[in-house]
Amino acid sequence: MPVRIPAARGSETAIFGMAGVAGFAPFYMMLPGAEERMASQTTHWAPRWERNISHFAAPAERMALRAHPRVSRTVQRIDKGLPLEKIALNVDRRIKRGIERMNKSVDRMNKTT
Repeated sequence: MPVRIPAARGSETAIFGMAGVAGFAPFYMMLPGAEERMASQTTHWAPRWERNISHFAAPAERMALRAHPRVSRTVQRIDKGLPLEKIALNVDRRIKRGIERMNKSVDRMNKTT
């Protein structure tokens, strides 16, 4: 029985398109005259982008301000919950003991020779 592949959603198509653009951008920039074409496109589209960014800037800022307290609480809770200091001290102690053991064995070898 043949394998049926489902139709791609719009988001998948957009992601594949962006990946293609990102993947081929270096090759595009290697072509002669690419800098001039990019400069002309930038001068053409930049004013429109600057006008339209105001539609997204204020809602994004409000969303970030609303999410900040929850995110900071979560980060603090994770920091308090992880025994990082205890782990670091144990690792330090093990390293020092290993170095001391090696020094003792080297000293013993030097005394016997």
